[in-house]
Amino acid sequence: MQPLEAAILRTVLYADVFNFPMTLEEIHHFLISDDPISLDEIAQTLSHSVWLKQKLQVIDDYVIYGGHVDLVQLRQKREAASQFLWPQALYWGRWLAALPFVRMVALTGALAVRNAADGDDDLDYMLVTSPHRVWLARAFAIAVVRIGRLRGVKICPNYVLAETSLVQTRRDIFLAHEVAQMVPIYGQDYYRRFREANDWVYQQLPNALDPFFDVDQTPTNTSSTIKQLLEVVCGGTVGNWIEQWEYQRKLRRFAADMQTPHSSAQVDDTQVKGHFNDHGHPALQKYDQRLRECGLIEEPLASTGD
Repeated sequence: MQPLEAAILRTVLYADVFNFPMTLEEIHHFLISDDPISLDEIAQTLSHSVWLKQKLQVIDDYVIYGGHVDLVQLRQKREAASQFLWPQALYWGRWLAALPFVRMVALTGALAVRNAADGDDDLDYMLVTSPHRVWLARAFAIAVVRIGRLRGVKICPNYVLAETSLVQTRRDIFLAHEVAQMVPIYGQDYYRRFREANDWVYQQLPNALDPFFDVDQTPTNTSSTIKQLLEVVCGGTVGNWIEQWEYQRKLRRFAADMQTPHSSAQVDDTQVKGHFNDHGHPALQKYDQRLRECGLIEEPLASTGD
């Protein structure tokens, strides 16, 4: 087993946790490796490695692990669902971008890698806001959530953080993937600042320098003008009072949810991470099991930091 063979297998095994057979381009982009590797090197290794051929198959240009051939059809079904949801995600993402104090909107979760469960799946977003307006911006976002709900759309701005609090203290492969796979819809400069603040991600996913998917991020003139006006109206002392009132109100509301066994929620005056049922730890346990099945010796996968 050579290092590149192990890196390719690790990458496919991680995706297998999410029932996600990968294309060659996806393996290259999300390669779990110590060093960046070219697409050609990965293609050559996949084609010629006897060791990998014992563990992986290529069907319809998808690389699968362990004979899970049924995942190819599932991937195609989820790709179709994602194609259906993608325009909706961009549409509602631009609504969120038009809100006061929002500086960045990024699509996250399964849809960000075209792995939506069905055409009714959640639209997950991360928002970056101006300082001291996290809770006010979130309150505006919840109004958009309710409008979307009336139209049968599940909008989930489940991570809102201030531009002064971009560094992520949890540093495992699950969060590295979440960061690398997000698709910025608005606020490219802030997206770059977020990636630079979390450059540890490149130590685990060195090829994922840019988003795998890219979208036009230019807001309309109307939304920009309205946004500026609302920021003036909601700024100053009045905005400060509303911010603190909303923060204290929601802090009491979320207190019980934050005590659940699988919660990784973080709620303070700089961020609202509403992950009360965190999928990261179960995913890491399944990944660790697959690594052991394949004889790959890894460091413990428990996350570091909070």
